[in-house]
Amino acid sequence: MWKYYALHSAMFAIATSILAKVGVKGIGGNLAMAVRTVVILVIAWGIVLFSGQTKEVKDISRTNLIFLVLSGIATGLSWIFYFKALETGDVPVCGHRRVLLPVLKVQPYKCPAAASGFQMVIRMA
Repeated sequence: MWKYYALHSAMFAIATSILAKVGVKGIGGNLAMAVRTVVILVIAWGIVLFSGQTKEVKDISRTNLIFLVLSGIATGLSWIFYFKALETGDVPVCGHRRVLLPVLKVQPYKCPAAASGFQMVIRMA
């Protein structure tokens, strides 16, 4: 079942790149990130509310909270730099191979047509 979730995560990560690249055009990366964050916040808390998990808030331990806050900081910094890259450069939208690694075996093979001489072969793990 985890492969199903990982594959969908990778597909949505790729869609995120494409949509964000178009969405950041003409506005600042920080504003784009802020808008995206509000949308994610509404979706995440909507899921918690509709699934009845609000009563679990009291079960969050100090360790849970520390690591979730640290994870949130890392995520925020990642988004800041990601949107700055989208805003200021020609960032390819297909750079999510790392997201697929748990699900797929990625193997290089010699390909004269590729700019680097190598192309990636992707097979289900």
